[in-house]
Amino acid sequence: MNVDALIAKRIRDLRKARGYTLEDLAESSGVSRSTISMIERKESSPTAALLGRLADALGVTLAALFSDEPQTTQHPLAQRADQQVWVDPASGYVRRHVSPVGYPSPIELVEVVFPPGESVAFANVARSMVTHQQVWLLEGEMQVTVGDSTWHMQTGDCLAMVLDQHIVFRNPGAKPARYAVALTTHPSTIGTT
Repeated sequence: MNVDALIAKRIRDLRKARGYTLEDLAESSGVSRSTISMIERKESSPTAALLGRLADALGVTLAALFSDEPQTTQHPLAQRADQQVWVDPASGYVRRHVSPVGYPSPIELVEVVFPPGESVAFANVARSMVTHQQVWLLEGEMQVTVGDSTWHMQTGDCLAMVLDQHIVFRNPGAKPARYAVALTTHPSTIGTT
């Protein structure tokens, strides 16, 4: 199954598993009903920003949209040839899901190659889980804005963040940037006592 078909199936399956109609998901994600329908029918390739909004509304990480395996698979090795690769149609960034698909681990690893001069913004609407993320810049430079704070990262720098506000990734350099993303989630305590 190609990556766009996998994403389409995952969004549709997650939406139905939660009992959401297209209208419900559109309202909670801020993505139009027609756009979601086109994605689910494999008639549209969603951007990273749009996938981020859908993942937030579905209560999963972005990485979860690239996996169709049940979360009980006991294969701890993810060989490079088997790792899902996806290209954002808007920015051209290449995202490789490095972690073993379905292996029960609290950590997910992703590798990103980000083209020079490009940017992508994630709205990070209210989440049903708290997601902690660290970005370790392996090559190049990146500018990362989290809420009102902006950091200029150089090779070897690592930035930790909680995905609970607007985040913008931008490559201001003349060469592609390559970075590793490590993230972990746990249920949100917002609204609980």
